[in-house]
Amino acid sequence: MTDGNHHDGGGDGGGHARVPGRQRRRFPGISSRAYEHPADRSALVALRRLSGFDTVFKALSGLLPERSLRLLFLSDSVRVSDAQFAHLNTMLRDACYILDLEKVPPMYVNQDPNPNAMCIGLDEPIIVVTTALVELLDEEEMRAVVGHEVGHALSGHSVYRTILLFLTNLALKVAWIPLGNVAIMAIVTALREWFRKSELSADRAGLLVGQDPHASMRGLMKLAGGNHLHEMNVDAFLEQAEEYEAGGDLRDSVLKIMNMLPRTHPFATVRAAELKKWSESRDFQRIMDGHYPRREEDKDTSVSDSFRQSASAYADDVRNSKDPLMKLVSDIAGGAGDLGGKLRGKFTGQGGDDAAKDK
Repeated sequence: MTDGNHHDGGGDGGGHARVPGRQRRRFPGISSRAYEHPADRSALVALRRLSGFDTVFKALSGLLPERSLRLLFLSDSVRVSDAQFAHLNTMLRDACYILDLEKVPPMYVNQDPNPNAMCIGLDEPIIVVTTALVELLDEEEMRAVVGHEVGHALSGHSVYRTILLFLTNLALKVAWIPLGNVAIMAIVTALREWFRKSELSADRAGLLVGQDPHASMRGLMKLAGGNHLHEMNVDAFLEQAEEYEAGGDLRDSVLKIMNMLPRTHPFATVRAAELKKWSESRDFQRIMDGHYPRREEDKDTSVSDSFRQSASAYADDVRNSKDPLMKLVSDIAGGAGDLGGKLRGKFTGQGGDDAAKDK
């Protein structure tokens, strides 16, 4: 750490830690508002306004078997400590120190061939990483992932993520009942939309912890292409994101939406591109310079102001997007005429020739 101070608490029941290796900035009292993606906040507001969500949330908060969940990981995973996965324990303490999270959440390594990590829990967050992820990533890439999960904990995401996990399993069990899972799937769909946006926020938290943009993006690239780093290139990977956003016609835009709906995470190229854009922004630089919102100010934050900021950010995204559908939305919002002509043009390209080719 820059000041060499220590940080108490942790998954192994106590002790001290400081960031090893190169010097990293610490952010005392940082509010999660500093790194939360505007779409994360607005999606959460929309989720809370969903009909029936409050009722389901209150009911599940008392019914979810959290103690059972904790006992499951305690009995069938390896708890990170000074004695087990010590290097991960150091990363966890470092991440909590940098983001000034007072109580370090327990962290477990679970045997699983799929690279994954999650932060779940209603009363207190639990971080779980899979063996495949630990084997896939190098130290700096893993540091960003640990910071990502600590960011979820600081933002209070674990509660909603736990409910999504439970509802997804429940929907599978009641799928055979006529109309039985319609209401559940409506909430699951809304939760997934928020979940995807929350990943963008946590990616930013991971960057604040690791403070190495290339390592963060490299880790995302490995999640997409595996551990063949000598065969891959971050710049080329980012070019894929640009091609994905700008390529195709309106039909491709609709297909992108359909491909995204069942997913809990944004596509890896999109996450890398979003993170690169933020790492080069004035907002990121201000945080690194020590200018960021503090937790002590959270109680004075206006919900309506946050929503307006989110709406403004969405509008900017639509305006600046290269996606054909988003460009069309921007044109319509800007007063462009001949909607029917634009729709026909977007779907059929140049007109008759393209239409003939489609037949």
